[in-house]
Amino acid sequence: MKRIVADATKCLACRACEVACALSHAGTDDLVKAIFERGATPRIYLESAGKLAVPLQCRHCDDAPCITVCPTRALWRSSLAEPVLVNQGKCIGCEFCVQACPFGVIVLAKSSVPGAPDGKAVIKCDLCADRLRAGLPPACVSSCPVAALAFVEVDVNARKARARTAARAIASDTVAVQVTWV
Repeated sequence: MKRIVADATKCLACRACEVACALSHAGTDDLVKAIFERGATPRIYLESAGKLAVPLQCRHCDDAPCITVCPTRALWRSSLAEPVLVNQGKCIGCEFCVQACPFGVIVLAKSSVPGAPDGKAVIKCDLCADRLRAGLPPACVSSCPVAALAFVEVDVNARKARARTAARAIASDTVAVQVTWV
């Protein structure tokens, strides 16, 4: 499964990812028209963390708590290799998923959602499912001018993190290896 990963040390906080995400879900490539459309809401959020800006979006958890708590099964996925999606026609706006999300990246839409009961529905990152089907990466990843966002296989990302950790440990001369033979 591929996931969006962020390198906060590269992020410029330019918000190009938010704009690209909103446009990707607006049904138009025209920014002015998108501003007035109800679907033009980003599903990625830049949060300040000291001197860094951290892009946050749905992690599409293997054991997704949002799916578990949804009383109408509006949140779903067809397999673990697929993103967690929202069927806005089934969403009743109860916000159980908002409370259950450990990352705080599911939100109740600020304006009415077409097709949703009472116009209320949650929105969240869907990894730009239409773009994925077309063989393209999510819009936020494509739009980042400094490659602070990447769309990578989870195990590839973990392998890179291990290599960075090992390199830092060697560089800091703090590696103490103790081998005990039994």
